[in-house]
Amino acid sequence: MLAATIHHRANMIPHISKEQISLALPYPALMTALRDAFAAGMCAPQRHVHTISDNPASTLLLMPVWESGANAGAKMGVKLVTVAPQNTDLPSVHAIFVLFDAQTGAPLALMDGEELTARRTAAASALTSGYASRSNSRCLLMVGSGNLAPYLAAAHCAARDILEVAVWGRSEDKARLCAERIRASGELPSYVNIEVATSLESACRRADIISCVTTSNTPVILGEWLEPGTHVDLVGGFKPNMREVDDAAMAKATVFVDTYIGALKEAGDLTQPLANGNLRPTAIVAELAELASGAHAGRSNEAEITIFKSVGTALEDLCAARLVWSQFQPLPGHP
Repeated sequence: MLAATIHHRANMIPHISKEQISLALPYPALMTALRDAFAAGMCAPQRHVHTISDNPASTLLLMPVWESGANAGAKMGVKLVTVAPQNTDLPSVHAIFVLFDAQTGAPLALMDGEELTARRTAAASALTSGYASRSNSRCLLMVGSGNLAPYLAAAHCAARDILEVAVWGRSEDKARLCAERIRASGELPSYVNIEVATSLESACRRADIISCVTTSNTPVILGEWLEPGTHVDLVGGFKPNMREVDDAAMAKATVFVDTYIGALKEAGDLTQPLANGNLRPTAIVAELAELASGAHAGRSNEAEITIFKSVGTALEDLCAARLVWSQFQPLPGHP
């Protein structure tokens, strides 16, 4: 149990570390928990985004969430995120999640928000892939070599029987290091081949699933590169001025989102082509709750090009935090 390595003083809530969260959230279990949570629903207001400073750039995000009703056992929480892109010696994103008892309001735990976010984000993409990608998908392309890429690679391999993972980045050296981190994570089956892609166009044309996690303001993936049957997972862009695919890609795709309320306001990959007419509103066919509940079946045929646009929702955070908490037993004498 997690409690074996957690120590805290009386009257202080426990801190659950990155390592403990990683152990508590294997992707198959987390995907199942997310499916159930999206199907059941939670109260997750749109996140609060506050610009703290323009020069240097600094942003504070507040993400509250709670289970409907105040029944015994119900939980609520809030994630606090800071984004400082100018950081060099420190990560650009820091996060913590505070879990509360929804009935009493008592704080239960303080959790490492970065690990919680990385794993729930990757699991949501992989869960959607189970509905939107072809069941015989074998080749995964990771576009972007940042910290989230190994999580997404592992989660997608948990959702489909992936045999090959290719990694592309603007820097080939960084892409190679990312490929090494993916293998070193130990979360992929040993038979999966991991390589570095030197041509993004060629890699896109070969891939069954493309998972893109960049902070680009201009399209990285072009629609002309997408072969019939490809599933594209867009994770990186979270502002209206950010783009990971071009209008041609959006125009030819069936689109799924994590939540309508978040994606249709925050995702430049949707808001820009919707505004200029290259993306038809009817092409956005379902949010993840509709997939999880069975209200929408997902992919309709083998040749369909599908896109999933994720901007994140606090529902995913609380779902993951509950799963962590279910494995935590406080030390004797502590509530």
